[in-house]
Amino acid sequence: MSFADTIKRMTEAVVSGDGQGVAACFTADGTYHDVFYGPFTGADIADMVDNHFHRDGTNFRWDLHDAVEQDGVGYVRYVFSYESKMEPSKGRRAIFEGVSICRMEGDLITDYTEVANAAVGLQCLGLTPDRAARFAAKQETELKARDEAKGHLV
Repeated sequence: MSFADTIKRMTEAVVSGDGQGVAACFTADGTYHDVFYGPFTGADIADMVDNHFHRDGTNFRWDLHDAVEQDGVGYVRYVFSYESKMEPSKGRRAIFEGVSICRMEGDLITDYTEVANAAVGLQCLGLTPDRAARFAAKQETELKARDEAKGHLV
């Protein structure tokens, strides 16, 4: 199975609310780093899908574009959307674009990370400036903590 097949299977499982199906795309100790919910590892990946994604949203759509893999790392552009179940944005449709970055071990994902243009989705949801600023501050902290950012912080 190729990276393109694995990521398609994973995203289809997310959209359908099949947490076990998502977890089956990962190694036993694989980690899914979600831009909103944070990291989930192993069996907790199914919990993230079942008890976070589908608790907070409905009518998901996740389209993949231009999947490529080299030396065990897969990249794919995506457009993702859902209808919010959360107040005060209940019923609003949010749309995001981003890139998924997957470290692979054979046909399974060992590490899933995404870089998303979340500002558009937050705007769609009508988030208050304070909530949007808290989200941006969280992303700032996470980026600055990564090894590859260290040289930029001198």
